[in-house]
Parts: sequence; C-alpha cells; structure tokens
Amino acid sequence: MKLDQKINLLLIEDEDYDVKRVERTLAPFREQIVIKKVVPDGQSALQTLESNKGLFDVVIMDYQLAGGISGEALIRCIKEIDNSLQIIVITKMTVNITDFDFANRLLEAGAMWYCTKYPGDIEEFIYQPTDFILNILNAYEKRVLVKKEKRSKQKLKQTIEGLLAQKVLIGKSEAMRNLRERIQKVARQDATVLITGESGTGKELVATHLHYLSDRRFEKFMVINCGSLPQELIESELFGFEKGSFTGANNKKAGLFEAANHGTVFLDEVGELPLSAQVKLLRVLQEGEIDKIGRTDKIKVDVRVIAATNKNLLQSIKEKTFREDLFFRLNVITLHIPPLRERPEDIPDLLQYYLGHFSSEMGLEPPEITDEAMRYLQAFEWPGNVRQLQNVVQRLLFNTNGLADLKDIKEALGLFASDGDESPEDRFRWDKENIIPWREMERNLKRSYFQFVRRQVTSDAEAARYLGLAPPNFYRMCKELGIK
Repeated sequence: MKLDQKINLLLIEDEDYDVKRVERTLAPFREQIVIKKVVPDGQSALQTLESNKGLFDVVIMDYQLAGGISGEALIRCIKEIDNSLQIIVITKMTVNITDFDFANRLLEAGAMWYCTKYPGDIEEFIYQPTDFILNILNAYEKRVLVKKEKRSKQKLKQTIEGLLAQKVLIGKSEAMRNLRERIQKVARQDATVLITGESGTGKELVATHLHYLSDRRFEKFMVINCGSLPQELIESELFGFEKGSFTGANNKKAGLFEAANHGTVFLDEVGELPLSAQVKLLRVLQEGEIDKIGRTDKIKVDVRVIAATNKNLLQSIKEKTFREDLFFRLNVITLHIPPLRERPEDIPDLLQYYLGHFSSEMGLEPPEITDEAMRYLQAFEWPGNVRQLQNVVQRLLFNTNGLADLKDIKEALGLFASDGDESPEDRFRWDKENIIPWREMERNLKRSYFQFVRRQVTSDAEAARYLGLAPPNFYRMCKELGIK
C-alpha cells in the first residue's frame, strides 16, 4: 500500500488507560493511522458506524465491554452494517497460544486478528506492538480488496440483469407462465435438468435463465451443441486430453467440463452424443470426475449439467443409441417447452417484442400487422417455432413499409404460391396418369422440403437445426438427394 494513504480507525474501548495504551502504540504512525473516534460501548459503536458509513476502515475493539452488546455478537453486528470493515480484537483476558476455541469463535464471527492488551509487565503499549501495526495495515489492504470485489460483483450482477432483460421468456399462455415459475424454483436447486422441446422452441434460452438465476451465476456458463461436432472430436472437446496422448496432441487441452469448473455446462442435443462419450458423461454426473484422454488419474470437477434434446430419448434407449442409466441421471428434473403451434395466444406478444427488437437493431420502422394477417400467423403451424418467427419478423422489416397484410406475411413465411391462395399442403399436385413408386416420391418430397427450408434460412447449420438434424447428417442427406 502507499504510505501516504490514511487509515481511519474506530476504537471501541471503555477504559481510559487502555485508550491511552492504544494511542501510545500508534503514536509513531499518527500521520498514517488515525483514530477518528473512540466510543465506550457496542451500542454507540453501531450507531456511529450506521451514521458514518464509509468513514472507517478498521475497527479496534475490546473483547469485554461493560454492559450492552460485546464480544462475538458485536463483531457480527458490525459485519452486518459493512462486511468490508475489518475488525481487530484486543483483550485483557489471559489468552494461551493453544486456546484455539477462543480464536476460532472470533474468526467465525468475522474478526481478522486478535491480541492481548498486556501480559502484566508492559503498561505503556499494546502487547506485540509490531504485529498490532502490521495487522492494521493488512486489515486496510483486505478492506480495499473486499470493496473492489464487491464492486466487481455488483457490476457483474447488473450485467446479468441486463442479459436476462434481453433474453426474456415471452408469452402469457398458461404453459409459459408455468414454465417461468418452474425455472425460478429449479434454478436454485443445483440439480441436473433435462430440457425437452422441438427445435427452435428456445431450449438454450431456458438454460441461460437456469444458470443466471442460480447460485453459480458468477461462474462460467459453457454451451456446446453435441450434434455439431464430429464424433471423433466430441470426447476431446468435452473432457480434454494430455500432451502426447495421440498423434497431433502437441499441447494439453482443458475440456469443457474442466474449463467450466464451479459453473454450468449446457449440452444441447445431448441425444447426439456417441455411446463412448455417454459413458464418460455418466461418470461426471455420478462421481464428479473427468476421464481425460491420456491421463490415468481422474480430475475432480464441480459442475452443474443442463442438457437439452428434441429427440425422444426413451425411443433412443430402445434403439440402443442412448444409455438408460445416463437418461435417469440427466432426467432428475424435466422442463418441457411447448411448440409455438400449441400456444397461439403468445404469437402477438412475440411478434411485438421481436419487431421492436429487430427494428431498433436495424434502424427500421416496424410495420403494423393487419388483423387478417395476425389470424393467419396464429393459425400457422410454425414447424421452426420461435426461431422461424424471428426470421419472419426480419423479412417483414426489410420487405414491408407501414402495413403488413396477408400477402406480406405469406411471402415472409416463404409461401410463394402461383395463385395467392395456395396453401403449403397444395404445393404438390398428384397426377393419376403419372403415378411413381413410393421410394421415388419420398425422395422427391425430401428434396423439395430440404430446398424449401434452405431458402428460409441463412446457413446450412441453421437449416439443420430447423430439421432437427445434426449438421453432419444434414450434409450427408443433401449429398444423397443431389442438393449442392
């Protein structure tokens, strides 16, 4: 610390000669260590601290004060007023160096250090004067650090509140109200959560709320899509590897679980995990241990796991592609997000929110939607759920001015029918004179639908998400269908 910084003390002492003893001990440092006020009892001390918040850096207090509050009870009350205040206890009690119980009680109450006033043969100064001064300096440094940490956490808390305000769970339907209530309860439980729902319903959004409303909110929130990585890389991404553990492992790598220690890991599309990775994930959930590639001993981690899937995992268990024991470990608490078609009453609120959000982001004026267009939107099936609705809103902002009617809505949905009234079901015309084998018809339908979905999105990865496929499977199917 800088020598020109002043340390302001509050001295709680009911004996005048002991006040003098402290003053004489501090006299050589009077320019830096200042006794701002002396009070004779605990009640006066608490009133002084309440009315002068931020004035004092360190409290020096007698352990045995006449009347009122004293000892550990007074220490706890001071800490309630300002947790960053550091407390040094001085006592005339005979304190033996092996009196661990007494020392432990003081430290548990919140004191930083204690010393005896005198051992009998010293009358002018506090016993151990050098240690006394050094601990006042250390107490000041600790207060500065605690205050910095408090400010950092406050800023982080404001950042988290801002993040959650931007990632709101919108909807007045009973299903969404129940979901929000359950998230509030589940977030504090620290139990493993399995989020189910169709692609595009907002599973990552729910996981974000679970983390940032939990006691782990100041720790890391790590997200990985289990279907987006090649199977040969998924284990090294999740669990890491040691240097030299395989060809090309020139440096060691911390996996997702190791990097997220004390935080939360969100495993999106957990149903896509290969069986070998499922075994290692089960160990993390059961034992809190990572089985790292190239390492013989295990690494302990403290991580909360949130998983999500749009698959029927019970069916996957029957098909032997998902472990039953892992399913039960993941399925401690289940949160289901209903598809958008089951809650049409939420669509007006969602549209209003995203129109406001994207118009502000793009610098465009949001259009007004006609009643007919709104009815059509509420009756639409929304195969891509909320993610599809977001894309529709962005197209509306680019392609309409002032008013969005039914024709604008259909165009934004990608329903480019030759006659303005053709529905998606009418897209394919059956010709009785040209009946083809089912396999060929199935291929045509697949090809046409894949191309339709690709036209609605900006990337193949997004198209894969809409279709509920892992990107590698999407690319393989496109190749089989002859789609470039």
